[in-house]
Amino acid sequence: MEYVPRERVGSLTAVLSVVSLAVVFAAAGGQVPQTAVPDAPEWFLELIPHLNVAISAAAIGTIAIGWRAIRRGRIDRHRVAMLASFGLFVAFLTLYLYRLIATGGPQEFPGPDTIYQFVYLPTLAIHILLAVACIPVLYYALLQALAYPVTELPETSHARFGRVAATLWLISFSLGIVVYALLHVAY
Repeated sequence: MEYVPRERVGSLTAVLSVVSLAVVFAAAGGQVPQTAVPDAPEWFLELIPHLNVAISAAAIGTIAIGWRAIRRGRIDRHRVAMLASFGLFVAFLTLYLYRLIATGGPQEFPGPDTIYQFVYLPTLAIHILLAVACIPVLYYALLQALAYPVTELPETSHARFGRVAATLWLISFSLGIVVYALLHVAY
C-alpha cells in the first residue's frame, strides 16, 4: 500500500528537511523564546541529558537490529526496527530541543580548556555535522519505504540511502554519547 505518492518523495524530503533543520537551528541559535515551551521542574530539565543518552543507546541498538534484519531478509523485523529508530530519534530531538529552549541555550563545557578545544569541540562538531547531514538522507529513505510496496523497493535507491542514513545515524548517536560522557561523567 502506498502511503506517500512516489512523485512527491523528493519534494517532501526537501520540505521536511528544511522545516526540521530550521526548527533545530532556530532553537540552537536562541531564536525560540523560553516562553514558547511550558515550564518544567528543574529536576526534569536535569534528567533530560540522562534520558537522551539512554535513548541514543537504544537507537544504536534498534538501528543495528534493523541493519542485521535486512541483511538476513527479515523485512518485517527491519521495518519495525527502523521505525522504532526513527521514533527514538524524534523523542531524542524533542527532549533535546525542549531543554535547549527551556534553559536558554546549550550547556557550557565544565572541563579544562585544552579538552574543550581539542576533544569536546571536534567531537561535538562532527556529531552535529553528521546529524544535520543525516536528516535529508533519512527522510528520503523513510519516504521511499512509505511510497513503494516492499516488492518494488529493491528497484529504488532505498537500500543505498538507508545504508548511508544508518551509518550517519550510528556514528552521530555514538558521538552524542561521547559528548554526554564529557559533559556529565568526566567533568
